[in-house]
Amino acid sequence: MHTSQVLQELLSARMVAIVRGITRDQARTAGEGLIAGGVRLMEVTLNTDGALHMIEGWRSAYDGRAYVGAGTVLNLAMAKEAVQAGAQFLISPNVDQAVISFALEQGIDVWPGAMTPTEIVAAYEAGASAVKLFPMGSLGIGYLKEIRAPLNHIPLMATGGVTIGNIADYFEAGACAVGIGSSLLPKAELESGNVEAVRERVAAFVRAAARTETDK
Repeated sequence: MHTSQVLQELLSARMVAIVRGITRDQARTAGEGLIAGGVRLMEVTLNTDGALHMIEGWRSAYDGRAYVGAGTVLNLAMAKEAVQAGAQFLISPNVDQAVISFALEQGIDVWPGAMTPTEIVAAYEAGASAVKLFPMGSLGIGYLKEIRAPLNHIPLMATGGVTIGNIADYFEAGACAVGIGSSLLPKAELESGNVEAVRERVAAFVRAAARTETDK
């Protein structure tokens, strides 16, 4: 297995908070709520207006308390911008060899999105420390279980469809971690600036994702 400090955090925390389509004001509420709730890995998708500024701001505000990365990194140009902004890991919905190679050159973890066994193995062999199984909301838990059987040496992060009610099913099916977006950060609370409500919801997800003694 490819190892790094960020990967070890992923395998320990088992959860990445995905932030997409929010404003700068909402980013402050989201950041404070995520940190207070115990999140250790925070992803800002690059198709969010002002994403690079959010990454820079979160790196400055939460350095040492959480890792901040970029999501929806579709190509090399986006990867370069994200790293320049301070991204500590890169996540994509696709497998782009140039993005993987650049991340390795920069010493940055990269977790490409893949669906088929061929894509998953190709991404891992190219140097990805983990692979994002996407779109899980459509593929379903059964697919994760089946794909995990022959590929149990590859850390698979499942993204899509994760809720507080089914998160345990993802881990039972073999996911090393999950990516959670809208169900983690309620739009109403972000719009109202209710940090405490965000913290409470985030903390519940963090507890649900935490390893128990029987998981280890």
